[in-house]
Amino acid sequence: MLNLAELAARLAQVKTIAVLGAKDVPGRPVDRVGRYLINSGFTIFPVHPVRKDVWGLPTYARLRDIPEPIDLVDVFRAPQFCADHARECLELAPLPGIFWMQTGIANHEARELLQAAGVHVIEDLCLMIEHQRLADHG
Repeated sequence: MLNLAELAARLAQVKTIAVLGAKDVPGRPVDRVGRYLINSGFTIFPVHPVRKDVWGLPTYARLRDIPEPIDLVDVFRAPQFCADHARECLELAPLPGIFWMQTGIANHEARELLQAAGVHVIEDLCLMIEHQRLADHG
């Protein structure tokens, strides 16, 4: 796990975030976090296989459909789907710098696949909470 300074340095480089499992359903963690990230100035690319307009933004069926490089993939999917998403990430060029599995989500296979390719993996942490914590220490 990164220490606070390393995490702050990595997040300072992040401009674009793909949110896997994006849904704009009020009260859901993904909705709260997605809206927070938008309001924090990140460029957000919602990813959902069916939904077309999450948070008023164009929504993509797959990571590879996103038309520009992604700095961070924020994962709101059950752990058993994370290895497949990791493999999908490895098809992107350039590779995202960070693959972030939200609170309660961890997957050993996804971590190993991505770390071997140089992608930093964070598991079982909320991106919104960590971003707020870093802002409070900034």
